[in-house]
Amino acid sequence: MTDKVTLSDAEWREKLTPEQYGVLRQGGTERAFTGKYERNKQGGTYTCAGCGEPLFNSETKYDSGSGWPSYTAPVAADAVDELRDTAHGMERTEVRCAKCEGHLGHVFPDGPREAGGLRYCINSAALEFAPDDAESPSAE
Repeated sequence: MTDKVTLSDAEWREKLTPEQYGVLRQGGTERAFTGKYERNKQGGTYTCAGCGEPLFNSETKYDSGSGWPSYTAPVAADAVDELRDTAHGMERTEVRCAKCEGHLGHVFPDGPREAGGLRYCINSAALEFAPDDAESPSAE
């Protein structure tokens, strides 16, 4: 991973859409089954909408039925940070972009066993998608 991205609150507000800001900078969650990448099956790389850092690859994406894009692993161990989250009376593990510290979603231990057993449940609003060069535009 490269150097950290640090912007002021005003700079983040200018750079991001209101939905992206609410998720990435305020820890929000988009409604289930509403995200633009939840049904995307195109090959490519999912990057952080805040800083452009590669986070997840389509090869690890799967349909968890949860309503959010789900992945079995990040592109690299140092691409994301995992933090204990006790908000809303629950104990979960929050996932943040390691480069800009933007909130991405949560990771749960109920993913496919054959792929390590983790489910990275990520908000579409926290992501951008870069299709593989050989792919055609997504039929979401």
